[in-house]
Amino acid sequence: MADTYFEAPSDAARQSSPKNQLLSQYETVRSWSEALSARLSPEDHMLQSMPDASPAKWHLAHTTWFFETFILEGLVHGYRHFSPAFRVLFNSYYNGVGEQHRRDQRGLLSRPSLDEVMDYRAHVDECVALAISSAPEDVFGEMWQRLVLGLNHEQQHQELLLTDILHAFAQHPEKPAFISAMPRASSRATPQRMLDMPGGLLELGHKQAGFCFDNEGPVHKAWLEPYRLAQSPVSNGDWIAFIEDRGYETPGLWLSDGWAQVRKDGWSRPLYWEMCDDAWHSMTLGGFLPLDLDAPVAHISYYEADAFARWSGKRLPREYEWEAAARDVPVHGNFAENLQLRPMPGEPGPELQRGPRQIYGDVWEWTQSAYSPYPGYAPAEGALGEYNGKFMINQMVLRGGSCATPGSHIRASYRNFFYPHQRWQFSGLRLAEDGVASRNWQSAPRLSDERFRRDALEGLSQKQKTLPSKYFYDEEGSRLFDAICELEEYYVPRVEAPLLAEAARDMASSLSLDDVALVEFGSGSSLKTRTLLGAMPAISAYVPIDISEEHMKNAARMLSEIYPDIEIHPLVRDFTRSFALPDAIERRPAIGFFPGSTLGNFTPPQAVSFLRSARLSLNNGWFLVGVDLVKDTEQLIAAYDDSKGITAAFNINLLARLNRELGTEIDLGCFQHRAIWNAEKNRIEMHLVCERSTAFQISGRTIVLKKGETIHTENSHKFTEEGFSELARDAGWRVSKQWISADPAYGLFLLAAEERDD
Repeated sequence: MADTYFEAPSDAARQSSPKNQLLSQYETVRSWSEALSARLSPEDHMLQSMPDASPAKWHLAHTTWFFETFILEGLVHGYRHFSPAFRVLFNSYYNGVGEQHRRDQRGLLSRPSLDEVMDYRAHVDECVALAISSAPEDVFGEMWQRLVLGLNHEQQHQELLLTDILHAFAQHPEKPAFISAMPRASSRATPQRMLDMPGGLLELGHKQAGFCFDNEGPVHKAWLEPYRLAQSPVSNGDWIAFIEDRGYETPGLWLSDGWAQVRKDGWSRPLYWEMCDDAWHSMTLGGFLPLDLDAPVAHISYYEADAFARWSGKRLPREYEWEAAARDVPVHGNFAENLQLRPMPGEPGPELQRGPRQIYGDVWEWTQSAYSPYPGYAPAEGALGEYNGKFMINQMVLRGGSCATPGSHIRASYRNFFYPHQRWQFSGLRLAEDGVASRNWQSAPRLSDERFRRDALEGLSQKQKTLPSKYFYDEEGSRLFDAICELEEYYVPRVEAPLLAEAARDMASSLSLDDVALVEFGSGSSLKTRTLLGAMPAISAYVPIDISEEHMKNAARMLSEIYPDIEIHPLVRDFTRSFALPDAIERRPAIGFFPGSTLGNFTPPQAVSFLRSARLSLNNGWFLVGVDLVKDTEQLIAAYDDSKGITAAFNINLLARLNRELGTEIDLGCFQHRAIWNAEKNRIEMHLVCERSTAFQISGRTIVLKKGETIHTENSHKFTEEGFSELARDAGWRVSKQWISADPAYGLFLLAAEERDD
């Protein structure tokens, strides 16, 4: 037996009744399997819903087979099998032991009955207890090692029993529950923060006293470059943003095998997700439940995790990086013993906690490391050497345990592994990126030409051609929008200005804050910002966020001259995704600022997603949001199709940007701007209408537009006061105060996180 399986008990341990300790541990683990089994009917125990899963009855029998084969048969002279047929029926993959029943036909084993399997367990348990108590000294050390391996093996099958029955129950039309859903624990959502992790020469692998599997060793040295690791796992809310951004429809995000899997199996969301009553739900061991947006995303494949990381401008951590970050963190988390049996939002903790959160429990976290042997690895001799070594090919490593993992089973060095397409486990992800020196002007990846190309190609390949409105605001687009704000027809700046001045005075007197960071989403030229900066002396830092780097940098430099005492920390990024505030201001209370009517550019689900991600980014602070309200149709059309043609130039600049940045050769003269009121969806739509047939290429693909065909470039939804309040509530906000103009109707809403008292 390889020494890496278990450290033999010391003399001191033997003097304290080691046989009693081992027997107690054996009884504890075995009884937990039966406690889980007791929640199932005899019919449930037969279910095998796919070849990767096994029936619960088989799990109960196979774990018993392990003790019978490797303890009783291997170490107890004269032991007679409970049933010779079980040697084949419940052998999983141990070729050194003999034949096995086909894995994909385990669900056909109606015999032996569940009662016979439970009798089998009782028989083997009685024999194992006798073997432990009567083992001579020269056998006990080997028995100890094999028994503890068997107990850890059974804990693995306890987790598989849960994930396999979840898959089976998910196929049932009534979606039964394995356990009554327990209430969600109170939580305080936190923004996704990237932690700086040092590199250097490190010793990795299991080097503590106690059991480990052989694949966790030998201890070896590895060189790590500095890297950054996300403080928390990716959440369901984050994943919804990936879906809404057509992540499952964008081949450029996927590995070749992953994209083939997406097309073959029609993936468009994580396993078990369903849209019901316009909201995402998921099958859980507690039944079919509304999706908890703050909980870690689960039941995703390696391919999906990798695609999400690429979409985020980051990557998956290497398993060495994960272990280096986790090894000094106490093992604590949402494990099987909690009986939540589903990923849960993180527990409330210190606002400025610097280490990784939820690194143990909830979800196994995919790494980008292939499952391969450590330097110097050698499997044990005999059949037990088949336990891990022969699987070190074509699989990927996961770390950290899940909500279905027994808590006593996990440690920082534990290496789980699955094939990259598999999704039925509680598998999620945590993002990583290479370490970089801190930069003032760009603390997050900017929207690249590649993403612009991808989004344009995707949108222009649809039947109703589209271009995302977020690409309006390059330097020229931002300049044109400033000109739009000067137009008589565009009423928003005219009615917003006095409301903003009033709101700034009210906020300065009522919030009672000091040393505040103002965070502006989509800052543009930052002209409106001056109203808040001038009226609120408590603001000590300003964080403008925009995708147009040059335009924003110029505006930020101008503001720094006007307000020399205010720190300015520009971020070049897509503000619709959650982010962490710069380290220099993370301790300060934050007020978000989203003026104008840009929120109306989102669909209602996208608006909820944005408001939610903003709440996380602002550390549950405050958010001042501008909202255009429902009004006369003629007034709306005039605002989006002005007599001077500036809005038309703003719209056509989107095509000009394609020419400038992607090298397309679009004949701009073929297109005319048009604004349309869509009464059914309560929104103004902006289109570019093709006046004569034309064609152009993007990345070698020809895009053809016929005369009269349109490119849909923007929606601007209009709200009622009640409608916006409900939208905010769906994202975890409440309206603390509002300022509404009479005619034209426009509103500023000060939002507070729902859990705030002020």
